Amino acid sequence: MEQTFMKEKKILPLVLSMSLPMVISMAVNSLYNIVDSYFVAKLSEDAMTALALVYPIQNMINAIAIGFSIGINASAAYFLGANDSVRTSKTATQGTFLSLLHGVALTVLSIAVMPAFLGMFSSDDTVIKMALEYSNRAFLFSPVIALTLVYEKLFQAVGKMKVSMLCMMCGFIANIILDPLMIFGIGFFPAMGIAGAAYATGIGQVFSLAVYYLCSKISPIPIKIERKYWKPEKNIAARLYSVGISATLTLALPSLLISVLNGILAGFSETYVLVLGVYYKLQTFIYLTANGIIQGIRPLMGYNYGAGEKERVQKIFRTSLALTMGVMVIGTFLSWLFPASLFGMFTSNPQTIKIGVTALHIISLGFVVSAVSITCCGALEGLGKGTPSLCISLLRYAVVIIPAAYILSKFIGADGVWYAFCFTEFVTAGLAYIIYKKSS
Repeated sequence: MEQTFMKEKKILPLVLSMSLPMVISMAVNSLYNIVDSYFVAKLSEDAMTALALVYPIQNMINAIAIGFSIGINASAAYFLGANDSVRTSKTATQGTFLSLLHGVALTVLSIAVMPAFLGMFSSDDTVIKMALEYSNRAFLFSPVIALTLVYEKLFQAVGKMKVSMLCMMCGFIANIILDPLMIFGIGFFPAMGIAGAAYATGIGQVFSLAVYYLCSKISPIPIKIERKYWKPEKNIAARLYSVGISATLTLALPSLLISVLNGILAGFSETYVLVLGVYYKLQTFIYLTANGIIQGIRPLMGYNYGAGEKERVQKIFRTSLALTMGVMVIGTFLSWLFPASLFGMFTSNPQTIKIGVTALHIISLGFVVSAVSITCCGALEGLGKGTPSLCISLLRYAVVIIPAAYILSKFIGADGVWYAFCFTEFVTAGLAYIIYKKSS
């Protein structure tokens, strides 16, 4: 098969060639939310607070869709490496069907729970109204998100990272054009406010899916979605969910964390809630290169593991860890050199910016060491070892940070939450490496 380059090409050039398109893709993906936030910030600070409150549920939807598609990616790459075309196609077909079901269920459930969820964190009627205007429209596109991510991970499984980059960029371009048109009303577009941001993002996602479909027809990949394989099989489903559930929980845990931290910070001021929401948007951008590297190595780890290339698997891990730590050094410098400018993209309130600068300075102290946990998680997912990956994530997003944030906030106020981030990264890094070595 043409994918043999994944076990033959030199490690560093291979990792870079797989990761660079993913870095660009992650940059584009992070810009979805940042662009929405930039234009929404022009409406009001209430509108930005509304987006911050919606973000945990929005992230949860993405987490479920991405997590299950990671399961598809890991399984497909493994079977490709093992040269088993039938089980590769079964994985793709059944994974697509199940992803679509997940998307429909997420639309219904998320819209249903949103009013009660918002009421837990705000009593401001204006903020809640804006949050519902946005979420009730954005969540309608959950099935589209699910299918788009299936296509993304299938193309990645065969090493076609540039296709993923192209499709994501097409969706982003559509989004960035539509955002001002639909939010503020330009030309024949009515001014829809925060609802327009939701529609613009959703239409961008539809556009990405359409381009993926066209690419699959113009340049077919050696993974077939075939009607005869639609019926879920126990062994295939078990493999998909074993990685998918763990990856989903890993990605969903930040939503739980944000909700808990919002509850702690709301006791001080809603300004701190806003700062946390803005930080997570910035975090996506700051971590995009590291996450792009992880996306790039997942199919490499799975393919080489399936092909029995155990030593090559470890070399890929070590190379990606070094690269990830290097880019996080850059992220740390940016956070110290331009913190006010970064937060200034989302608010003009001097007090909010001041709090945001303090938060970013403190949290960024843990950026470099966080590369260990990130790389270990991604590598284990690529190997199909979802449970140990989940253990690392539970340490990072719940077991260590939540008690630390609660205790520290009692002693030093809201800044204790920011110090909890830094403390957690150092504790988790050591444990993550131990877990990886025992599991790989």
